[in-house]
Amino acid sequence: MDMNQYLEVFIEESKEHLQMCSEHLLELEKQPKDLSIVNEIFRSAHTLKGMSATMGYEDLANLTHKMENVLDAIRNQKTELTPVIFDVIFQAVDDLEAMVMSIADGGDGKRNVKQVVEKLEMIEKGELPTSNITTESMTIINEGMQEQETIYDEFELTVLQQSEDQGFTSHELTITLNKDCLLKGARVYMVFEILEKAGEIIKATPPVDQLEEERFDHSFTVTVVTKESKEDLQKKIMKVSEIESVLVKQLNLQEIRQVAAQQEEASTKEINLVHQREEAGTERDQKKEKSGKPAGNKTIRVNIERLDTLLNLFEELVIDRGRLEQISKELDNQELHESVERMSRVTGDLQNIILNMRMVPVDTVFNRFPKMIRQLARDLNKKVNLEIVGADTELDRTVIDEIGDPLVHLLRNAIDHGIETPEQRLGKGKPEEGTIFLKAYHSGNHVFIEIKDDGAGIKRKQVEAKAIKNGILTIQQAEMMTDKQIYELIFASGFSTAEKISDVSGRGVGLDVVKNTISALGGSVTIDSIEEAGSTFLIQLPLTLSIISVMLIEIQNEKFAVPLTSIIETAIIKNTDILHAHNQQVIDFRGKVLPLLFLKDILEVPTVKEEDEFYSVVIVRKGDKLAGLVVDSFIGQQEIVLKSLGEYLTSAFAISGATILGDGKVALIIDCNALIM
Repeated sequence: MDMNQYLEVFIEESKEHLQMCSEHLLELEKQPKDLSIVNEIFRSAHTLKGMSATMGYEDLANLTHKMENVLDAIRNQKTELTPVIFDVIFQAVDDLEAMVMSIADGGDGKRNVKQVVEKLEMIEKGELPTSNITTESMTIINEGMQEQETIYDEFELTVLQQSEDQGFTSHELTITLNKDCLLKGARVYMVFEILEKAGEIIKATPPVDQLEEERFDHSFTVTVVTKESKEDLQKKIMKVSEIESVLVKQLNLQEIRQVAAQQEEASTKEINLVHQREEAGTERDQKKEKSGKPAGNKTIRVNIERLDTLLNLFEELVIDRGRLEQISKELDNQELHESVERMSRVTGDLQNIILNMRMVPVDTVFNRFPKMIRQLARDLNKKVNLEIVGADTELDRTVIDEIGDPLVHLLRNAIDHGIETPEQRLGKGKPEEGTIFLKAYHSGNHVFIEIKDDGAGIKRKQVEAKAIKNGILTIQQAEMMTDKQIYELIFASGFSTAEKISDVSGRGVGLDVVKNTISALGGSVTIDSIEEAGSTFLIQLPLTLSIISVMLIEIQNEKFAVPLTSIIETAIIKNTDILHAHNQQVIDFRGKVLPLLFLKDILEVPTVKEEDEFYSVVIVRKGDKLAGLVVDSFIGQQEIVLKSLGEYLTSAFAISGATILGDGKVALIIDCNALIM
């Protein structure tokens, strides 16, 4: 049976089960006595094991089976949960995720998981593994293991058998590099060179191409046939620098064949079990259909490339719709008017369906953070609780793909710079466990993501002093700035207040990468902080990036588009209403002093009309800052397709893209975020 047709479904469902395992493990860590959570994890692991065996990924199935045994002992109260056992199960889940990702990338899903398998077996026997196992004890454990880590196919077994018949000995070497080894590929090459002189290499795990590309952790396994002793092989390889250990085991071909037969038998049983379940499920479905009862919502998985193609075709339809609307106005034909209006309604409904199909819950990004926060808190000896709200909030897939890294950066900074150590928090009268709130919610045509912590907050004087030292501000300018304006400085390129550079944050790159990424998505980020009480980063993002609503405006004889998401309102003012303050033209707008920006000057549009007594102004916002864009006239609201300017025009100031209008002309789209400083 060809399993390739089920590969995509297997990968997606494996990711879902592993994500459920991670989420339930984090929940179980807080409630270790709740056996119902253990049952949920066990069910996910059991399903994953059966799927993996059916698809032929034996390494994945074997590791899941070991983890399943430990979970079974826990739920039957034969094993008591401890922090060490939690760490081992988390490590097993991490390895399983890496194996699934390898399969998703076209690999074979193999991975060196001897260490975690040994620890799981120790837990199953009632022994508590230590966090660090010495090289000597590792050798004893490895040599005593009956289960073979490397899987050999029939051809490889035949070669090993023929070599043994000719007087050669088969050895399996597990080489571990130092954790701080920089040139792993070079060390692999040197090891292979030694082994090729000593004999013939039969197999490498991971495969040679992955080893050359350094796509492995710090250990790899090589099977070699040779007439040299295992002691000589060990000594030769240990001469290579940055090798931490070499474990050599002589292969027992009879034992390998027995294990292979057992695995094949287990795989056959799993396949039969899956078939039985499928048949039972089909019978249940048929009974439901006969009884007339609904079988629930039906869904299908669609390749995202097909959705992208569908959206691109619809964008062309939107451009043609605009053209038809323009022609309809020019011809002033009633029947044509009615047909175009009907087409507009239908395409409007179609647009909503297509855009909703591309919407993805932010949970797909948020779900990787709890485990990351747990590990970072342990590394920094801090206690942190992550609370997530609104994970079902949906965003366009394009935005989802880009927002992950900025959120990781902000969360790492919140733990490293924001949350204090338990001792510091107790000294300030705070609970020893810090809290980070990650919240997402809709508001209008935007999605807001809020990251809030109850840590030390941002120290104004520290930021101010660093800005003055770097020449960003003068002392006089700093005195006139509000707290929010000072906090905004941490987004400056290369700005960092960290006194010590760490692996978590404070590398001197500041948060400018976060701001640039969010701005490129048409969003914005603002900061609010109270010293010793905590900080809040608020990210504002558009729901979609492809089709947007704009206000078409005219400057001289040229048309431009301003996104409606940036517009507060429009106004008509007299030239006598314009005032001057700090060498800038401003107006009094509802009691606020608002700077005026003349787009014809900023965009260098050639003047062909005389200035009027009245000005048309578009009031736009960036965060809590407002500005008035002076234009010649308003044309009206329209939905347009956002097109990129391409690589050659990326430096065009205050222009985020272009669109094709109904009359076939091109209108540039104004980037309001770039105009408001």
